[in-house]
Amino acid sequence: MTAREGHAIDLDALVKPLLGAIVVGLVITVAILLVGMLSLVRRTSRLRARLDALTRGEDGDSIEDVIDSHLDRVQAMARGVDDLTARTRALEAASLRAFQHVGLVRYNPFEDTGGNQSFALALLDANGNGWVLSSLHARGGTRVYAKSINGGKSDAPLSEEETAAIRQATA
Repeated sequence: MTAREGHAIDLDALVKPLLGAIVVGLVITVAILLVGMLSLVRRTSRLRARLDALTRGEDGDSIEDVIDSHLDRVQAMARGVDDLTARTRALEAASLRAFQHVGLVRYNPFEDTGGNQSFALALLDANGNGWVLSSLHARGGTRVYAKSINGGKSDAPLSEEETAAIRQATA
């Protein structure tokens, strides 16, 4: 044995007694890692199940199918709103020509008839256009007259009652 060999350490003698402890330590570490891995696998599968439940539609569709379906419905609603807007514009334009203002004055033009059976009826649109219908009731019969109204004015002369009916309609 040389001087170097005299100082040499016998590794086999040092490692052999610790080899059993090292193996036991490695086995325990592997067991702990396996338990941890199994726990993570379980948690991951639970999370996957929850995610699948959240992203599944009513019929079991994927979230993409549900979103596509909703987008189709939104686009159909937008088309419906556009249709309703067009129809509303047409109705608004037509309503300007419809009778919106009504005035009715009942009166008794003759002393020999009883009650206010005669009347003047003004029917006007939003622009003050329309007509006045007058009915004169007498013992011998009833006469009906119509006069055109444009912008709240008549081309023909109006009676007091017809003027009052127009004033009532435009008030």
